[in-house]
Amino acid sequence: MTSANVYIGTSLDGFIARTNGDFGWLMKFADANAVESYNEFMAGIDAIVIGRGTFETVLGFPTWPYDKPVFVVSKTLNEVPEELKKKATVLSLEPLDILALLSDKGFKAAYIDGGKLIQSFLAADLIDDLIIAKVPVLIGSGIPLFGSLETDIAFEHVRTSTYPNGLVRSYYKRDRNN
Repeated sequence: MTSANVYIGTSLDGFIARTNGDFGWLMKFADANAVESYNEFMAGIDAIVIGRGTFETVLGFPTWPYDKPVFVVSKTLNEVPEELKKKATVLSLEPLDILALLSDKGFKAAYIDGGKLIQSFLAADLIDDLIIAKVPVLIGSGIPLFGSLETDIAFEHVRTSTYPNGLVRSYYKRDRNN
């Protein structure tokens, strides 16, 4: 089965964006160390799975940021803009079915991105690796990284790296023995 991997930035209070979707406060910490770490992560990824909200945010970027196949998960979006049809595909599947489809297509490691999508993969207990980059900013309210879970999900702490700009990056691997 294709592995499901998360790499995401949060505020100290656990938000991935403001309620309006703005994450400019996070981008202030995107220095050379952050870029290098993200690029190392992406080197091990061969598919990107994003939620509709994240997709709409990315559409506002000056250029398309991905060089790997992108799968947009949405119950309401039917297709991507014409210029992205060779780069992105819309899926209306549940998390387990998404990973099964990716596995059938030969993908080994998927980057799961987007608050609600990450929460749905966590609720289905499908996240294998979790990298959280916490920046030293409190934003008070916004879109939380984590939502309600019906049961505990144990992760093993692999390592934590700290950076001069205050960013703290923690790596976790799913502990399926607990």
